[in-house]
Amino acid sequence: MQRLLVNQADITQIEIEDSRSIDLKPGQARLTLRRFALTANNVTYAACGFAIGYWKFFPSGIDGKGILPVWGFAEVVESQSEALDVGARLYGFFPLAEELVIEPEVLGGSVILDASMHRADLPVVYNRYTLVKLRSAAEEQLQALLQPLLATSYLLSDWLLDNAFFGADQVIVGSASSKTGLGLCKFLAEQSSRSVKIIGLTSQRNIPFVQSLGACDAVIGYDDIENIDAIPSVYVDMAGSAAVKARLHAHLAKVLKHSCAVGMSHWDEFRPGQKFEGPAPEFFFAPAQIEKRRMDWGPGVIDARIGEAWRRIASDASTWLDVKPHAGMRAVPDIYTGLADGSASPRDGFVVSL
Repeated sequence: MQRLLVNQADITQIEIEDSRSIDLKPGQARLTLRRFALTANNVTYAACGFAIGYWKFFPSGIDGKGILPVWGFAEVVESQSEALDVGARLYGFFPLAEELVIEPEVLGGSVILDASMHRADLPVVYNRYTLVKLRSAAEEQLQALLQPLLATSYLLSDWLLDNAFFGADQVIVGSASSKTGLGLCKFLAEQSSRSVKIIGLTSQRNIPFVQSLGACDAVIGYDDIENIDAIPSVYVDMAGSAAVKARLHAHLAKVLKHSCAVGMSHWDEFRPGQKFEGPAPEFFFAPAQIEKRRMDWGPGVIDARIGEAWRRIASDASTWLDVKPHAGMRAVPDIYTGLADGSASPRDGFVVSL
């Protein structure tokens, strides 16, 4: 069984390791990963592995090395559980490894929970798996790539609405070329009665791409942060660059209503503990908004809205996304390196089949 190990002290250092498969115990099932996506979001998982706990989901058993989580599809190849039959296909959160052993529990309908003890205190949204039918490669590629990212985009837009945009007149989306960033811009642009401007902040080379989305009222390069209108603002940061954040906070300190940290596509420019002018940045944790809406709206409503929302935005994905399919574990290191060093094109969506 092969798996990708990440050096937790230097997430650019990775290796593919051959590991022994473990024997099943009663109540367990063995899943083989069939198809998964790799995006800048996975680099964020590695960069925030300790701070948010992503290394805890799939422990490697090796000090200093972690297993990267990915979103995708797996097939049950062995089962000692009445909850899952061999041949069942699941969508969800997996280790970047050829297989995963879980302790499945049926939550109702098509939802399966991994009740493994080490995951009991982790956010339940990551422990849920959905039973799905085998579909075309194109359909699975799109879901693996976009569902987790656009779900976060939708939850961010819902959270901003829920908080009346913190009294701001504009929302500045950092790393607007990222799929989560462009999704947020698109969801905000859909609101016919919105009272805020949408400002896409991105690298100079990605300005034309973000402009082509047609979702932003203005697209600003990182070199021109000081040209952003100094009006009441919310900053939603997908990049994590301390230098960018410091300049934006300094420029808007007196009018910045809220600063929200979401991703770390610029993980190498992150400086933990750094102080900024204006409000202190606060981390946005999507599972918390999901749980709030479950309390507000009742069971199943937020899940249905997320599903409808990501499919709606994904319906025109061919205009802003080029799916790049790959085969085999050996394709992973080059893809991961391109995402980690920022050389990958924002249009590219990488999917690996095993």
